[in-house]
Amino acid sequence: MLIGFGFGSPLVSLLMLLATSLLSYAIYRAFAAARKPKTREERREALRRYYYEQRQLARRMMREFDLTDEEIEQKIEDELDRR
Repeated sequence: MLIGFGFGSPLVSLLMLLATSLLSYAIYRAFAAARKPKTREERREALRRYYYEQRQLARRMMREFDLTDEEIEQKIEDELDRR
């Protein structure tokens, strides 16, 4: 979001650019503060959910990519045959 960039003297444009960046930062901070957990327990639950999700993702990726040499060679052959 740029306000007034390219209008008037270079000093006015720089001041408007600075005002725009301050306004954008203030809006970002307002929305970020609204999403932040308020209490220690809410923060604990948010972290617990995050780590459980990461663990599930790691397990899914392990199942998908933990391949033997033969499986790797088969995947290479399958991909080359498709093209």
